[in-house]
Amino acid sequence: MKLPDRKLIILSKSNTNFDYGKRPEDRDIKEHLNYGVINLDKPAGPTSHEVTAWVKKILKVKKAGHGGTLDPKVSGVLPITLVESTKLVKILLNADKEYVCIMRIHNDFSQNEISDVLSKFTSNIYQKPPVKSAVKRRLRTREIYAINLLEINNRDILFNVRCEAGTYIRKLCHDIGEVIGYGAHMVELRRIKSGIFDESTVSTLHDLIDAYAFYIEDGREDFLRKSIISVEVAVGHLPKIVVRDGAVDALCHGADLAIPGIVKLDSGLEIGMEVAIMTLKGELIAIGNSLMDVERILIEEKGIAVRTKRVIMKRSTYPRHWSKQN
Repeated sequence: MKLPDRKLIILSKSNTNFDYGKRPEDRDIKEHLNYGVINLDKPAGPTSHEVTAWVKKILKVKKAGHGGTLDPKVSGVLPITLVESTKLVKILLNADKEYVCIMRIHNDFSQNEISDVLSKFTSNIYQKPPVKSAVKRRLRTREIYAINLLEINNRDILFNVRCEAGTYIRKLCHDIGEVIGYGAHMVELRRIKSGIFDESTVSTLHDLIDAYAFYIEDGREDFLRKSIISVEVAVGHLPKIVVRDGAVDALCHGADLAIPGIVKLDSGLEIGMEVAIMTLKGELIAIGNSLMDVERILIEEKGIAVRTKRVIMKRSTYPRHWSKQN
């Protein structure tokens, strides 16, 4: 998982008290599970809900969710959130996706024909979800960022596609067939990336079973820690705002973030961005939407900079300071 290069600008100086909270890498294994995300390699066959239920049973956790449904026949990257990190499901659902697909054209064609047609779909396209889908069937637009033709074998085409979340590749194949004039259908599909999650760090169900067995039977945590990443890594693609200790508990109670509570902020912050609000120890407190850009925050002394949208950290992890964020 390659994280974006980001620069944090120091707005003010502040120290953290290690009597409260802890660095993500210092969490014990139970805390690591509660604030963990699995980059699962979903096999073809079961549904995403079935796979999520199996993960929950394997790890004996109370709650689990998945970040982006894959059809039963589709394999590949499926982020699984555990316990407290399930609050991030909607954020993971909205992440961009990347797939490798085999599409079969229903007649003979030339390479120039298919290359020309594929280029026409690198744009905003209209799609209506298929009959068997988890969402309402209404016409909507989705952006295709890139389609790369990888290989042609008779009437089968292997291609790579990067696209906006919610794009139906099966429907894309059908529409490509309509445009080329011969008809087409999807033969096989694998998701190779979802947000920052890619194939380089996937774990299989068997990996999880073995890792949990090593932990229970031998007390070894290393395999389990390798298969489960921290919630902080899962939001590595979001711009960050770091706050002082005195602001943390108010945020945990749903308060919005005012400028006096900010210690550091991302140099690329813009109005309307989804942002991860962090402690000085590197813990994820909440997800919010920025109401100011970095330039305004740097010159203003007060005002609400971020509207808190989703709180991740438990209340009372840090002491309460309601009067001011310091």
